[in-house]
Amino acid sequence: MLKKLQTNLLLKFKELKKEERGSQTLEWIGIAAVIVILVGVISTAMSNADSIGNDVVEKISELISQIGGGS
Repeated sequence: MLKKLQTNLLLKFKELKKEERGSQTLEWIGIAAVIVILVGVISTAMSNADSIGNDVVEKISELISQIGGGS
C-alpha cells in the first residue's frame, strides 16, 4: 500500500514537473513552507520568556521602529 502511494506521488510530481505551471506551483509551495516556518519560529520566540526569545523580539521591534521612522 505504501509502495503504491509512493509510486502515485512520484508520477504526480513528474507530471507537474513536465509543465511549466507545475514547476511554478512547486516553487510557490516551497516559498509558502518557508513563510510558515518563519512565522512558527517568530511566534515561538515571542511566546517563550527566555533570553533568546526576548532578544529576537527586541531585534524585530528595533527593525520595525527603524522602518516606521522611529528612533
